[in-house]
Amino acid sequence: LEKSKLTTSGSGESYTVNDSAKVVCGNVKTANATVYIIDSVLMPTS
Repeated sequence: LEKSKLTTSGSGESYTVNDSAKVVCGNVKTANATVYIIDSVLMPTS
């Protein structure tokens, strides 16, 4: 996202990223990362 900062908010089972994208599935372990799947595409500001 071109060095822009991400913000997260929420608690329990309900989290959002940048006040718009909802976390659909979180804490997915891979070989070298933990992945959080969101319901929209995050784009850099122009």
